[in-house]
Amino acid sequence: MELKSIIDLAKTYQDELPLLIPPKVPQGKDIAGWIDHTILKPEATEAQITKVCEEAVELKFASVCIHPVHVPLAVEVMQGSNIPVCTVVGFPYGATSTASKAAESKLYLKDGATELDMVLQIGLMKSGKYQAVYEDVLAVVEATHPKGGLVKVILEMCYLDEFEKILACLLCKIAGADFVKTSTGFASGGATVEDIRLMRSVVGPPEEMGVKAAGGIRSLSDAKAMIEAGANRIGSSAGVQIVADA
Repeated sequence: MELKSIIDLAKTYQDELPLLIPPKVPQGKDIAGWIDHTILKPEATEAQITKVCEEAVELKFASVCIHPVHVPLAVEVMQGSNIPVCTVVGFPYGATSTASKAAESKLYLKDGATELDMVLQIGLMKSGKYQAVYEDVLAVVEATHPKGGLVKVILEMCYLDEFEKILACLLCKIAGADFVKTSTGFASGGATVEDIRLMRSVVGPPEEMGVKAAGGIRSLSDAKAMIEAGANRIGSSAGVQIVADA
């Protein structure tokens, strides 16, 4: 699809979004399988990383999401568990070059990660350089999919206006990304129900593309609200408490 057609579609969606049925909220401890158990604090120690990995194995989270430097440790701790190791690319600002993001992706996959949460080139999106944004996502997808990995694109929704949010979702979908994600958790805002509804409406049903809510999700009620709005993955550092409450 040509860029002009994508922009025109985004403008159409601005006037009227498709209505979609959101995923059903998982019951009880099954919600763990929808949560990326996350620790992205820069001061996190290896002992804390190990603890999070052990919790992911015990509670059967969807993945454990950590900084790249800790990927080999996570792979070692969770060996044989079938719990994916997720790490971040171009984090937290998305302002690294496309070549560096593609190189990062290949390195982290080689280290054992199987899910990559990359940050959109936010400044270029705000500058209207949509082709460059698309090519940035595509480069990571092309580095990742041949190795069997998943790509989730962090849009940092708090920085985008409605048109940019819609267009960013479309660019990511057409580039072949597996998920769009709300936030890094390091910006001025996190996930909102309104943004999740918009994202799900734009990208279609979960079998076509995933929507990950992240940023400020600290409770079971927060997680349920996001799933009811259309998220089929939750990123949270409070996963243990959410599962306990469920």
